[in-house]
Amino acid sequence: MPKAEQNQRSAAKDAAGPVSASVDAITEADWNALLTQFADANFYQTWAYGAVAWGEKQLSHLVLKQGEEIVAAAQLRMVRIPVLGRGVAYLRWGPLWRKTGHPANPHWLRAMLAALRREYGEKRGLLVRILPPVFAGHGEADHWRAALHAEDYQPDPRVVPYRTIQVDLTAPPEIIRKRLDGKWRNQLNAAERNGLTVREGTDDELYARFLALYDEMMARKRFETTVDPRQFQRLQQRLPAPQKLRILISTREGVPQAGLVATAVGETGIYLLGATSNDGMKSKGAYLLQWQMMNRLRECGCQGYDLGGINPQTNPGVYHFKAGLGGEEVTALGRFEWRGNWMSRTAVHAGERLQSLAARMKKKSVRAEARRPWAGDSGYTVSTRRSGGPATCVPVRG
Repeated sequence: MPKAEQNQRSAAKDAAGPVSASVDAITEADWNALLTQFADANFYQTWAYGAVAWGEKQLSHLVLKQGEEIVAAAQLRMVRIPVLGRGVAYLRWGPLWRKTGHPANPHWLRAMLAALRREYGEKRGLLVRILPPVFAGHGEADHWRAALHAEDYQPDPRVVPYRTIQVDLTAPPEIIRKRLDGKWRNQLNAAERNGLTVREGTDDELYARFLALYDEMMARKRFETTVDPRQFQRLQQRLPAPQKLRILISTREGVPQAGLVATAVGETGIYLLGATSNDGMKSKGAYLLQWQMMNRLRECGCQGYDLGGINPQTNPGVYHFKAGLGGEEVTALGRFEWRGNWMSRTAVHAGERLQSLAARMKKKSVRAEARRPWAGDSGYTVSTRRSGGPATCVPVRG
């Protein structure tokens, strides 16, 4: 038996008492307050994210207690197939089990995975799908692997694990700056000499200014992306003040140059959206904003900064920019499934294969249309280039 699994079993025996689960018995306000208790809380486990991205009716919340103490929690999306009544319970970037200010207790992780299996898999007959917020090689990866194996969650080989770069923010700012790639640091130095002013905030007016920059960038680059920045605007309006997205806009002589949006929920900040104007390409505003955001995240207690995903093959330019921030390239453990209900497993996997086939056929159709000699007569430009955008482009976190 692997050592990590032995530790899991030992922790289960030595637990202070039995755990109990409550399902869908918590309000949005109480859930928002609960997130502050967990070091591994994150943007994707906020109620606002689930309600806006998935729809309120699809949300489900499970809270695990040991006695009167909350020890783990999870927000899931439930999707059922019409007529069949089968479907999937999807947990993105969770469950939460590392309490702030307390040593990590792997017993709580395993107990939570067991509770999720019982409630959504055995009781409701769903395929239970989990995307853990952990990276291979990190300290808790062995605990995760052991707990997932012990509760019969299987890795899904069809999904390419999420890759990103994480910057360590625990060092003093001067050390973090020294870790920057030399060329990247030179660009930052140039940006700091370019007379840029940085405005920061969380209000609607500032986000509207970011959207104008984003639209200008999209008109210039003309690439396809699944990111909807206006969905983030709706999210921002619903998020409580402590969870609101951090927005930075750089200007020169009052003219916006670049914008950056990140989240600071939990101990790891996440880069979500970035945009640069035509003028901003020359003023190096993006370099200044990333440096400023790292400092803001550090000041509000974040220990790390996830740069929102990388793909060196399909988006080498963005990869080289992010690599210059001096972080560590990491790969998530991937996606796991509890497949005990064969009807849900078969129905969900078959439906996803049909969706994938339809998407490929649509892509081929768009490419064929773009190659026709009259394709440009309509005044529209068809682009099939993909964006290697941030994690919120449903990373293989999602």
